[in-house]
Amino acid sequence: QVQLVESGGGLVQPGGSLRLSCAASRTIFSFYVMGWYRQAPGNERELVAQVYSGGTTNYADSVKGRFTISRDNAKSTIYLQMNSLKPDDTAVYYCNAKTIESSSWGQGTQVTVSS
Repeated sequence: QVQLVESGGGLVQPGGSLRLSCAASRTIFSFYVMGWYRQAPGNERELVAQVYSGGTTNYADSVKGRFTISRDNAKSTIYLQMNSLKPDDTAVYYCNAKTIESSSWGQGTQVTVSS
């Protein structure tokens, strides 16, 4: 089992930026896809962005052009650069890592966009 630890959340004004990090407790070469999900109060958890082992990325329509996901295999870490943040981006953001047999989650980091 892998441990995933998210960091980088916080309070930011609309239009601001944050970079989230997700550090894995072991090499991430075995994960065919890693991603970021978010869950706002009263809502279901939704996919924000994914990055596959070959480098292909996938984004929710609501964040395209504003968020960028990246993967650093040497550091066993993925990142989510979030620009032009909106109040609707307020949520707990979770890191996820998948193999063929398993799906692992981090504990989440709060992102609040408010003036």
